[in-house]
Amino acid sequence: MSIITLTTDFGPGSPYVAAMKGVILSIHPAATIVDVSHDIPPQDIRRGALVLEEVTPWFPAGTIHVAVVDPGVGTDRAIVYARIGEQHYVAPDNGLLSRLAAGTPPAKIIRLANAEYWLPPVSSTFHGRDIMAPVAARLAAGLDPDLLGPPLERLTTLEWPEARRTSSRIDGAVIEIDSFGNLVTNITGEMLSGRPTDHRLCVVCNIYETWGVYRAYANQPNGTLIALIGSTGRLELAIVGDNAARRLGIGVGQPVTLAWEW
Repeated sequence: MSIITLTTDFGPGSPYVAAMKGVILSIHPAATIVDVSHDIPPQDIRRGALVLEEVTPWFPAGTIHVAVVDPGVGTDRAIVYARIGEQHYVAPDNGLLSRLAAGTPPAKIIRLANAEYWLPPVSSTFHGRDIMAPVAARLAAGLDPDLLGPPLERLTTLEWPEARRTSSRIDGAVIEIDSFGNLVTNITGEMLSGRPTDHRLCVVCNIYETWGVYRAYANQPNGTLIALIGSTGRLELAIVGDNAARRLGIGVGQPVTLAWEW
């Protein structure tokens, strides 16, 4: 079984996605192609990195993940192959793989330099089609990654804000907004270990506050601001039955504070 996933900022229904699939299937017709997301905000490398971290480790070992969020396309930025855990990645080296690499150091990083495995001619604006898709197809068909180019010691990293925990509070921030408009923070469930999560805990974001951390959205009535630990293991703020980001006017980077009333 050869699985290749695609994650891009091309937009839903983009013909660019179909072009990449056509290249992959022309080279390796037996490939199974899975769309992770093509709804990454344009050029939003951080959002792409979070999606890759949250989704790709759930795939079977040996899956090849192609990620194209590439504002530097056509420049001298590198395109890389990386083996991280049991997964394989082909992506521009611009921070897209930095969340994954922070959790699991890559076992192998190769800079794509051998044009033998690309499509000629290479467009300066569509490396996803002309370089990444054919390389992924050939890897799925059994190509040795070492033939792709020279090894690299490390991937490009991005600075990611870390939540800070003291004896009486946790200070974090919204790091992403999901498709429901829920505000996902960098405060993890582990950071709440050993502390009350009932009415003694106040969660504050901008001018809004809610008390306690709940297990499910349905634990509160519609229209209620609620805090809970989401499927990513991070604290989320949501409005039951509504879009919290739109209704509250809150975006990525907004500070979030947890404080206890003893």
